[in-house]
Amino acid sequence: MCAKRTIPADPQLDQEFDKAFEQIQELVDLSQADALFPTHPNAVYTTSVVLWMLVYQRMNPDASLEAAVKKLLDSKPELLPDNKRVSEGTLSLNTGAYSRARTRLPCSVAEWFARQVSQSMIEASPASFQDRRVFMIDGTTITLAPEAELQKVYPPASNQYGEGVWPVALLVVAHELSSGAALVPEVGAMYGPEAVSETALIDNCLTQMPPDSIVMADAGYGIFSVAHKVQQADLSFLFRLSKQRFDRLRKTATLVDEGANWKTWSCQWQPSPSERKKHPDLPADAVLSVQLHEFETEEGKPIYLVTSLDESVEMLSDLYARRTDVETDIRNIKVVLDTENIRARSVEMFHKELLTSMVSYNLVVQFRRQAAELVKVPPRRMSFKRTWTTYRQFLLSSMYTTAADWRERYRFALGIAMQDKLPNRPGRKYPREAYRRRTKSTHFKKREKGSDASEK
Repeated sequence: MCAKRTIPADPQLDQEFDKAFEQIQELVDLSQADALFPTHPNAVYTTSVVLWMLVYQRMNPDASLEAAVKKLLDSKPELLPDNKRVSEGTLSLNTGAYSRARTRLPCSVAEWFARQVSQSMIEASPASFQDRRVFMIDGTTITLAPEAELQKVYPPASNQYGEGVWPVALLVVAHELSSGAALVPEVGAMYGPEAVSETALIDNCLTQMPPDSIVMADAGYGIFSVAHKVQQADLSFLFRLSKQRFDRLRKTATLVDEGANWKTWSCQWQPSPSERKKHPDLPADAVLSVQLHEFETEEGKPIYLVTSLDESVEMLSDLYARRTDVETDIRNIKVVLDTENIRARSVEMFHKELLTSMVSYNLVVQFRRQAAELVKVPPRRMSFKRTWTTYRQFLLSSMYTTAADWRERYRFALGIAMQDKLPNRPGRKYPREAYRRRTKSTHFKKREKGSDASEK
C-alpha cells in the first residue's frame, strides 16, 4: 500500500497550517459579495454561490454550466442558503436559473472579488526589493468567440484578403514579484478603429499598486510617456530600453561610474518631438531625472536599462533578471487555466469570466506559496500546473463545506502539494525562439504520386 501523503504532526507545523488556513479563508470569503449585491430571499443562486460556480468553471475550463450545477448539488457548500429545494435535494438540474444568475451578476462585483483576493495576497507577502513592492507589467492577446457583439468591441485581425472571424482582445497584466499575485487586468482592442497599445492600458494597473512600489517592464514600455505616468502615480520604474532610444539618451547623459562590463550615466530625460506629438497632454516642462545602465549578460548580450532608482547596477541587473517570471505567469493564465479559450458570448460575460480566471490563478498561487513554505523552497520551485491539479482535485469540491472537514482536506492537499516541485536543473536556460513555418507554396503542396518509390 502507498503511504498516506499528509503533513506530519508537529506543533510548529500545526501553527503554520492554522495561519495558512486562516489566510485562505480570508481570500475566498465570498459571503461579503452577498452584501454588495443582495438577491431575492428565496434565491438559491445568490451572489456568493454564482461566484463560487464561476471559479469552479474557470478552474475546470471544460466544465459546462450543467457540470457546474451538478458539482454544486454534489458538494453542497456552506454558501448555499437554507432552502427547502437544497435540503430535500429537489433543486432542478436545468441550467437556465444559473445562466440567468450569471447574467444578472454585476461585473463590478466580480472585479471587487478579484481585487480583494489579489490585495489580500500581496499584503500577506514580504516586500521584494529594499522593503518595497515590485510589479512586473506585460501584455498578451487572447481570441474570443466569433460573436457579433464581441467582434464589434474587439475586432478580429485582417489582411489583404479581408477580416477574420475571431475577436482579439489585448490584455495588460501586472504581477507582484513576491507573492506572484496577478492584479485585475486592463483590456482593450488589439485591432480596429478603437485599437489601443499596451502602454495606453497601464493606467488601471498603476492605481492598484501601493505607493512607493517599483514598476518593471521590457523595452516595449521603456518610453517617456509611460515613465512619466509611473512617476506621477508616486511609483518608481525600472525599464529596459531599445538600443536606439538608449543611444539617443546617452548623447546628453553624464558618465558617473563604470566597471569591467558595465557603465552608469545620469540623465535628464525629456520627451522627443514625436512623443510630444503622440501625447499632447504631456506638460511643457516634463522632465525625469534618471540613471542609464549598460551591462552584459553571461552570454555577452548587452542590456540597456533606465530607472528612477539609485541602487547599483549589480542589484538592478539581478532584479531585472526576474522579469522573465511574468512570462511564465502569463503562460500559466493562458494555457494552464485555458483563459485563451474563453467562450463567453457577450462582452460583459467575457469580463466576468476573465476576472474569475484571475481569482482562480491567484488561489492556486497562494496555495503554491503555502506549500513552498512548508518544504522551505521558493514558490517558483513548485510546479504551477501540478499545484493547480492538486488544488482542483483535492480542494475545489470541498470549499465551504464544514470548517472541520475543509481544514482536514486542506491539510491533506498541502501534503500532496509538497511533492509538486519542479526538478532541480541548474544551468539550464531556455531562450525565447521563433520557429519559422515553411512558405505556403510548399506547406500545402500535395505529394506527387510515385515520389515515395523514387526516393527509395
